[in-house]
Amino acid sequence: MVRGIGVETLPAAFRLREGKCVLGSGKGCDMAVRERTVSREHAELSLVPEGVRVRDLGSRNGTFYMGQRVESMIVAPGARLRLGKAGIQIDPDIEALGIEAPLYAGDAYRGMVGRSAAMRRVFAMLQRLEGSLVTVLVTGASGVGKELVARALHEGSRVASGPLVTVNCGALPRELVASELFGHKKGAFTGAIDTRRGAFVAADGGTLFLDEIGELPLEVQPMLLRALETGEVRAVGMDRAHRVRVRIVGATHKNLAEEARAGTFREDLYYRLAVVRVPVPPLSDRIDDIEPLARAFASAVGVEELPAAVIEQLKARAWPGNVRELRNAVSTYAAIGIIPDTTVPRGSLLEVALREHVDFDRPYVDQKDTLVDRFTEQYLRALLAHTAGNQSAAARIAGLDRGYLGRLLARYGLTQR
Repeated sequence: MVRGIGVETLPAAFRLREGKCVLGSGKGCDMAVRERTVSREHAELSLVPEGVRVRDLGSRNGTFYMGQRVESMIVAPGARLRLGKAGIQIDPDIEALGIEAPLYAGDAYRGMVGRSAAMRRVFAMLQRLEGSLVTVLVTGASGVGKELVARALHEGSRVASGPLVTVNCGALPRELVASELFGHKKGAFTGAIDTRRGAFVAADGGTLFLDEIGELPLEVQPMLLRALETGEVRAVGMDRAHRVRVRIVGATHKNLAEEARAGTFREDLYYRLAVVRVPVPPLSDRIDDIEPLARAFASAVGVEELPAAVIEQLKARAWPGNVRELRNAVSTYAAIGIIPDTTVPRGSLLEVALREHVDFDRPYVDQKDTLVDRFTEQYLRALLAHTAGNQSAAARIAGLDRGYLGRLLARYGLTQR
């Protein structure tokens, strides 16, 4: 969707579909811009798979993007152009993207489960975004499954065959954020003992998922904005930029619009990231999803059936930790046979669980080995989830030899992650 910024245009907005849109001050243009510095036929816009192609038509006062005069280039939705002194905004067509589309027909979508109307609206939106490379900001409280939405967006995009690279912006030391995103040259700073490619280069040809994007330091935000706008990244300590083709998905539990108004997050970066916003509702707003989610989590850890009483117990909980808390509760049930009570201290809960599983008809050694096996399996599952499947990182956290960890994973059937 093309619209003017602080300038009169006819029509007020133009929807790009097939063909081209000519902007200028002349009557024959698809979109007439009422500004004396705009030529009669100033610039032409057309849809291409990568975004919108902008072509200057030999205008007198030029077409500009990010302060640079351009003859022809491709920009993404959310970009702002200047034709002479007139501002033009290229926005996604929200209606065409399906924000008001009918509810998704099924109760599962690309690894996500949900039968509630709230989640079926999310699924419908994701389905309409398939094939698009538009930048998306996924919002929602901690634990709602924003990373699953990011994965679904990647799998449904034209770069699904490329890598999906995840960076948790909130977990990075402040001084290493730029290096993590853009890479660094050997010797660029203390500790840079080798040249390192950053996340943008690693994600070239695929998707870069920037989790907890609201935690990104202010001093790094202009660098990210420029990378989003130009498709070029410059490693720390390097003189030349490197061009990449990366689809960006961000996620945050914060209200970035308020952060932008407060000056704690760059407003221009917010609008560039939030081209399309996908809000994921908390689990408390979608009670209908608890049963199918719980059954899916149980099946994943080898529990084929959850008793009706357990399902009702799960539905009665508030779940402040959202889907992540539900998954952990089901894993606990699989391991020790009870649903954890958040009002009971963790140590007391373990004592109760152990007492529940004392069986005087079985030898002590057999019972101990069974409990150790169940704990080991659940620990390894949680560890791999924490490291996103990175076995080297998992070995370091567990204090285990990498080879021994691999043998443990094979023993418990956890090598295919």
